[in-house]
Amino acid sequence: RRLLVEELPLFTVEVRDHIMIAHSFQGAVFGPAQALHGATFVVDAAFIADTLDDNGIVIDIGRALDALKAVLSPLNYRNLDEVPEFKGVNTTTEFLSKHIFDGLAKPARAGELGRPGRELKALRITLSESHVARAQYEAPLW
Repeated sequence: RRLLVEELPLFTVEVRDHIMIAHSFQGAVFGPAQALHGATFVVDAAFIADTLDDNGIVIDIGRALDALKAVLSPLNYRNLDEVPEFKGVNTTTEFLSKHIFDGLAKPARAGELGRPGRELKALRITLSESHVARAQYEAPLW
């Protein structure tokens, strides 16, 4: 069930980037992924609002793309096993989608994307790890 389906209509603007990382997992459930391996994630960030602003937009796409790049930059070309804030954490696709949400929610709430933050309703992050698998984290901003 989608979080916001009952509340349609909504406007959404989505921006995309990607990251290349390495990581390993702890736990037998991960099988061969327990060993160090690489991944390239396509990252989609969807900004959701009930209405368009006076300019007819949800957010400024350029600012949203810059904000996404800023959140992804510390992860790109990194071995996530070596990132101090992820110590002892399985950096699964699901976990990373929430981490990216948290990073993008800050500028969205602060009104740094070309419109007052309170006018934005929600944010959805989708990480595609291949053409057959992806994970999402979606939540209200307020």
